[in-house]
Amino acid sequence: QVQLVESGGGLVQAGGSLRLSCAVSGSIISINAVGWSRQAPGKEREHVGGMTGDRDNLNYASSVNRRFTIYADHARNTVYLQMNTLKPEDTAVYYCNLLIKTASSLRNYWGHGIQVTVSS
Repeated sequence: QVQLVESGGGLVQAGGSLRLSCAVSGSIISINAVGWSRQAPGKEREHVGGMTGDRDNLNYASSVNRRFTIYADHARNTVYLQMNTLKPEDTAVYYCNLLIKTASSLRNYWGHGIQVTVSS
């Protein structure tokens, strides 16, 4: 059974950095696409960025462009969201979603969400 496990969140001061990880457990063939999104209290979920394959079609929300970087280690079946120069407005629950190919399906999976809190 395929599951996603997120880690790396926490509390950081403004200007600091965090790296979120989204690790795939279970037997898979490939990660075909990656997406990261976030949801702040009282706000709708916001697309942070994504890519297909290995950094193809890489895209970022304007609010995080040049501060956040998405990349993948396909050998470890893990994707990352490197967040630099964090701002209080980056405070949110962050979610990864991966389009994963297994022997029996090609479908989207979601992480459980992880809290990132940036203090001013």
